[in-house]
Amino acid sequence: MQMVAARGKKEHDEKSRTKRFVFLLLDRFTMISFAGAIEPLRIANRMIGRNAYSWVLAGENGRETACSNGASFKVDMGLEEIEREDTILVCGGMDIQSATTKPVLNWLRREARRGASVAGICTGSYTMAKAGLLDGKRATIHWENQDSFLEEFEKVRLTKSVFVVDGNRMSTAGGTASLDLMLKIIAQDHGEDIANSVADQLIYNSIRTDQDTQRLSIPTRIGVRHPKLSQVIQIMESNIEDPISPATLAEDVGMSTRQLERLFRRYLNRSPKRYYMELRLQKARNLLMQTDMSVINVALACGFASPSHFSKCYRAHYQTTPYRERGTLGKPGVTRLSI
Repeated sequence: MQMVAARGKKEHDEKSRTKRFVFLLLDRFTMISFAGAIEPLRIANRMIGRNAYSWVLAGENGRETACSNGASFKVDMGLEEIEREDTILVCGGMDIQSATTKPVLNWLRREARRGASVAGICTGSYTMAKAGLLDGKRATIHWENQDSFLEEFEKVRLTKSVFVVDGNRMSTAGGTASLDLMLKIIAQDHGEDIANSVADQLIYNSIRTDQDTQRLSIPTRIGVRHPKLSQVIQIMESNIEDPISPATLAEDVGMSTRQLERLFRRYLNRSPKRYYMELRLQKARNLLMQTDMSVINVALACGFASPSHFSKCYRAHYQTTPYRERGTLGKPGVTRLSI
């Protein structure tokens, strides 16, 4: 009886205490992801009727941080010691490599060692991985950054989920995915009814789980619902480094090479070979823009046997060479996001 009473008291204390979030705003963080994380907390307090959640804004200089749309935010603290029970939300965005400074990495490592939970919002997952906080963990990041992330962080089990929770390490894919993560946290802390009430206030009627993927399905993306075409494209996307011949692709889905050619011409107005090449070049462009991999290594990672062939194909598609493409970024390894 006493054990039941003690357990009940512990659960009551857990529900009645205030949980604090520390939003680490990195330079040029994404506002929509930040808003998607902080607004559910404010609304949850209103629904619960007390301050179940509190938060502070942190920045490297302790004064002010600008987001990617140019708006500036005054922060409450610098890289100071926090409480062990706090949860850090690393809010990233554009130019994440530049924003991931040594002081930021050292602070994250120290607070993680002291027991703080850490979540990556948008490209904040990159900063967490750079600090070694995601080694051996499942994680996610915005789909535009997946290729470069996979090349740099082999110890991280990267997924395409909207968000991931792996112990006290969390990550989101960017955009509104932070909202889904916070609704999950609120549901765990205060029940599904409260989380649903918060979603209703936000007019958010389709709460996603960690089983949902961040990109649209292949049929939705290409605007065609043909099962064999979707199957072939999926095989192509999974085999960029070692391209598969059209004949083998056709055989894999049970059709002739000529039938495969007609299928691509009819629905996508290009040959399978051309479509495959465009996929490989798109990945190559992502790697050039987001990593400091050499052009030769980018070529190899995208299935090109020689730099000269890669350069020729790249120029034909993008009207510039891989070397000039990288030169337009100002310096290698600068991430550019569309959100």
